[in-house]
Amino acid sequence: VVVVVVVVVVAAVAAKEETTAEETYFFFHFLQGDIAPLAEICDLAEEHGAYVFVDECHATGFLGKTGRGTPEYCGVEDRVLVINSTLGKALGGATGGYTTGPKELIDLLRNKARPYLFSNTLAPSVVGASLKVFEMISNDTSLRDKLEENTTFFREELSQYGFEIAGDKACPIVPVMLGDARLAAEFADEMLERGVYVIGFSFPVVPKGKARIRTQISAAHSREQLQFAVNAFVEVGKEKGVIS
Repeated sequence: VVVVVVVVVVAAVAAKEETTAEETYFFFHFLQGDIAPLAEICDLAEEHGAYVFVDECHATGFLGKTGRGTPEYCGVEDRVLVINSTLGKALGGATGGYTTGPKELIDLLRNKARPYLFSNTLAPSVVGASLKVFEMISNDTSLRDKLEENTTFFREELSQYGFEIAGDKACPIVPVMLGDARLAAEFADEMLERGVYVIGFSFPVVPKGKARIRTQISAAHSREQLQFAVNAFVEVGKEKGVIS
């Protein structure tokens, strides 16, 4: 199982004076390595008598001490009513997903949710492999721990050379901010020539002036591989005038 994840959360809260608890709406979207203030969001929900729904996806399997995602990382597992996530990403299933919540809600989804009713069922092999992965991450955090170590090393190494790194320090998605779209594209080409495959992101994928190289750290990376990538970043960064 290779643990590769991105994280972030943007919360949108619909709130009016006449809004009831059932109508209050929370939306979470993972994007570029930031982590939403989920504890504060739970505070706000409780203040207005609302429920919190987390669309987890990328954080499942690695974020938090035992890989249970953003609620565990933020210490609010008992304050989140519904979690929707994927069996792909860090869990390695490549297809399918799941929803956890009160039995009444799950029963409703099984009978009314269109994606559930009108989609082909998961292959038994995927279900079996996914159940095994849940067992693995419940009994052993070594892969999660290795990913955390790799992420910390890579972020700290690039930062000490002067690169601007976006996102939360816990996130294995490590965006190297460059600003200019052409620079990002040329930077990625130069990295490939040095044996490191990275992708430059620019507008409209990201806002204008926020072009970057987005890297993804894995538990499968060795320290030697990460250092190789760092060295390539430093070489290209100096050639392009990004760092001195």
